Amino acid sequence: MLQLSIIIPTYCEAQNLTQLIPRIGQTLIDSALSAEIIIVDDHSPDGTPDVCQTLSESFPVRLITRKNERGLSTAVIAGLDAASAEILLVMDADLSHPPEKIPELYAALKNQHADFVIGSRYVNGGSTEETWGWFRKLNSRIATWLARPFTKVKDPMAGFFAISRHNFLKARDLLNPVGYKIGLELLVKCRCRNIVEVPIHFADRTLGTSKLSFTEQWNYLKHLKRLFDFKYRNYAYFIQFAVIGLSGVVVNLLALSLLLHWLDRSVAIAVAIWVSMSTNFLLNRNITFSYARDAPILKQYFHYSGSCLTGALCNWATTIALCNSFAYFEKRTMLAALIGILMGMAFNFILCRYLVFAKHKPTGDELKTE
Repeated sequence: MLQLSIIIPTYCEAQNLTQLIPRIGQTLIDSALSAEIIIVDDHSPDGTPDVCQTLSESFPVRLITRKNERGLSTAVIAGLDAASAEILLVMDADLSHPPEKIPELYAALKNQHADFVIGSRYVNGGSTEETWGWFRKLNSRIATWLARPFTKVKDPMAGFFAISRHNFLKARDLLNPVGYKIGLELLVKCRCRNIVEVPIHFADRTLGTSKLSFTEQWNYLKHLKRLFDFKYRNYAYFIQFAVIGLSGVVVNLLALSLLLHWLDRSVAIAVAIWVSMSTNFLLNRNITFSYARDAPILKQYFHYSGSCLTGALCNWATTIALCNSFAYFEKRTMLAALIGILMGMAFNFILCRYLVFAKHKPTGDELKTE
């Protein structure tokens, strides 16, 4: 039986594969590991199929070509799905990850009963090329810092990692990565606790072109938002809801300052409230509760307006009740108003979370087509 499946996502990496695969093959021989090498290629125009065909004559290479989908993370998932071994290892094709470290990652997962093993740049013994400039180092450190709410490992951005098939399958239906940080996705969604970091030297690419771009960095932020929602659930939704609510105050004041030049004061105040409420609705629909943005927008908008009115009434009733029922608040109206605001916001959030932006339940016909 195969001991290891090695998954390598590629796009225009034919030149690198001719160097990487022989190094992997020699490492497998030296360590007496039986493995398959699964290359998942996004229909590269550089002759990758021909290269893989040639390599397969000497090495255990299997090519999966995707013609209708793009992206490193989804390519890795496709490879993990197709893998045969119990231990799954992922690495890049650009020669940045040393294949000679494969046996160490395998042994750590096998012998230390780890949930997840990382080929790490940032633990003792790990390193990066000296040619890394300050901007690249800063970019890597910021990305690592942004991942701190999800894991305390030194190198959560690593693309060189190993996981057992059992742990992967536990979260298979939960995976929905965007961008290229599939390792972080698996760390969080598979709820890995015992994580081992194996030091590696991270080499710079010498052939081909880097796939890292501003778009991928933006996708990383979108990915973090998804993970934040997954791990912290209602806490995450409420924080985003509250931040957008505060932004509505700014929108309200800006709109009011402009409208006062053209409209009567009472009308200007009403329109400013409507503007800020509408912008809050759009932001919540597209950010906080983005999972529900496929629902009819007008229906959601009317429900959202009703929830805002209900929240306002809850705010008012709470403030009045505190001031009229407790002597402590008779001379502390502002404190009572603050509590009223918090109560109104909480009530509004609950209505938005479970009514206005309720998750869509697939119909029987939809389930049959999935």
